[in-house]
Amino acid sequence: MPDRDQHRDQRRDQLREDIRRFLTGRRARLTPRQAGLPDIGGQRRVAGLRRAEVAQLANISVEYYTRLERGNVRGVSDEVLDSLAAALHLDDVERAHLDTLVRAASNPHRGPDRDGGASHVRASVQQILDAMTGAAAFVRNAHLDVLATNELARALYQEALDTPEQPPNLARFVFTDPRARRFYRDWDGIAHDAVGSLRTEAARTPADTELADLIDELAAGSSDFRRRWDAHDVEYYRSGRQPFHHPHVGDLDLDYDALEIPADPGLTIVTYTLAATSPHTAAFTRLHQHLPPP
Repeated sequence: MPDRDQHRDQRRDQLREDIRRFLTGRRARLTPRQAGLPDIGGQRRVAGLRRAEVAQLANISVEYYTRLERGNVRGVSDEVLDSLAAALHLDDVERAHLDTLVRAASNPHRGPDRDGGASHVRASVQQILDAMTGAAAFVRNAHLDVLATNELARALYQEALDTPEQPPNLARFVFTDPRARRFYRDWDGIAHDAVGSLRTEAARTPADTELADLIDELAAGSSDFRRRWDAHDVEYYRSGRQPFHHPHVGDLDLDYDALEIPADPGLTIVTYTLAATSPHTAAFTRLHQHLPPP
């Protein structure tokens, strides 16, 4: 079946290219001083570390590292990947991403572990959302589609949810809706997180055509998205503080937590709560007064 073989070869080539660009990007951002290498002076012809320097730090040969950077990763051990991660100062998210890319490139026949574009939310999960009366909460899939909300989330995210495309997609809102730059006071931060989340998911599910279509759409419509996508940065939206500017109640700094649903791989509950010491208590109270009709 030549079409299937051709598709498999394309997937393998893309995964190798993703590994190459990820590793070259990580070594380009590190200086010898940051890596703990002596600064011998003189003009350097490459940004960041040279291949030989990465190989030295990882205690592998230059030839072997060059092969890995070209995406030829079949048979590479966890010990080598750990050494490489330490040499390149990868954080936990980047180390997991590298492992995902390597596993996918080593076995391009392997299907996805989960449905990142899942669209079904169980009734009991909606009940959990509705019971969270003091928090804005919604369920999203790994494509950043918003699949279910509670009342407070609908009040908070009314602009993002007000879209003809259903289900609403947060990455599409961030990069194609001008209201997003006002709504997210740290637009650069949320844009970085959105692209990093999609890049992470694309590595997990390289055969996901719906995700590929979304990425193509965003790249065609947003130079900001293209630039960030080409950087091959990865991110998990786990916990932190998100500064909003709501069109009706003003500024809100809310603490967020992303809670994966073990029974529904690929689905995540995201909650936003007001910190006890927040100066925006009055605004959060007004948000409750803007609850949408049932």
